[in-house]
Amino acid sequence: MDFLFLSQKDMLRAGVLDMHKCVKVMDKAFKLLGKGDYIMGGPSGNSHGIKLWFPYKPRGPNMPVDAPDRRFLSLIAYLGGEFNICGQKWYGSNIENPLKYSLPRSVLLITLNDPVTAVPLAIMEGNLVSAMRTGAVVGLGAKYLAKRNAEVAGIIAAGVISRTCLMALSVGLKNLKEVKVFDVSQSKAQIFSAEMSKELSINVHPVDTLEEAVRNSDAISFATSGAKKPFIKTEWLKEGSFITLSSEAEFSDDLWRTSKIVADNWKMHLDWREDFKRLPGGFKSRIMYSSIHELIGKGELKDEDILELGQITSDARKVKKNKQERIVFITGGMAIEDLAWSYTIYKRALEENIGQKLTLWDEPYWL
Repeated sequence: MDFLFLSQKDMLRAGVLDMHKCVKVMDKAFKLLGKGDYIMGGPSGNSHGIKLWFPYKPRGPNMPVDAPDRRFLSLIAYLGGEFNICGQKWYGSNIENPLKYSLPRSVLLITLNDPVTAVPLAIMEGNLVSAMRTGAVVGLGAKYLAKRNAEVAGIIAAGVISRTCLMALSVGLKNLKEVKVFDVSQSKAQIFSAEMSKELSINVHPVDTLEEAVRNSDAISFATSGAKKPFIKTEWLKEGSFITLSSEAEFSDDLWRTSKIVADNWKMHLDWREDFKRLPGGFKSRIMYSSIHELIGKGELKDEDILELGQITSDARKVKKNKQERIVFITGGMAIEDLAWSYTIYKRALEENIGQKLTLWDEPYWL
């Protein structure tokens, strides 16, 4: 029994950085999501993944302790349609990695399996897949939710995910002409702007404040890391703007109440809510977009008010747009996205004879 091993160099040769293709593949994946042709983990079939929770105090001499962006997570799924694949993304993260160990913040590995026999098809580097699919979903959201004439975007944080989000926004927003970049590190914003201007042939430039990045922007993308969330005043936001959250940001309750909220998969967020209720501090202490859940708990919003991108892409629900209403697109990331893009790259690698075949066994030792 053989499977294909794909290194990062192999993934690059197979086209993992093709954002135009990735957005198209995410569109297919979300249509399957909207039709229900998928399974994620847990009894609900919508679990984000199984997380290893580190304690606040170590119970052993080498045990890691809880910290922002420190986690291990297994994201498992089945995706149907033309993909018809099972797989897992194994996710490890430590915010100290870049400075302390000269490593990416996250280190990821993806496995693909035949959904019937469980035979492994591929094991591959997952960092580029994960970053690309995260950005591509933002671009897909912009395609379906943002104003068609959107010309100005604001990018909050100048990291890897903001890079792929901007790549995808340039695909989803056909009239994008100007991009304002804010990061707490001005030098990072300057380097990011210079690189992305050259790559995308768009006017990408740094700004000095968060407010400058947000004001007069038709689309705003947040992809920050760490414990501190950026706070956005409602008056900074342009009427009819598209706000996409790959990470959290703080808004007034009134903004949540008056905006149209679209989730990647709200059923996954509901699964989080039930799961996190078991935490000592309750779900509010850890759940993403806790303000929405609090407003739902108060009866000021309803779960039914939240639209899902999969329903929109598959035409199960329509989005009625007006010029004044803001749309907030919240994402948590799903294993089906990883499977869709990694399977696409796997197929390309087979066609181009890229990668290394490894043998699990010639004959199974036991049956």
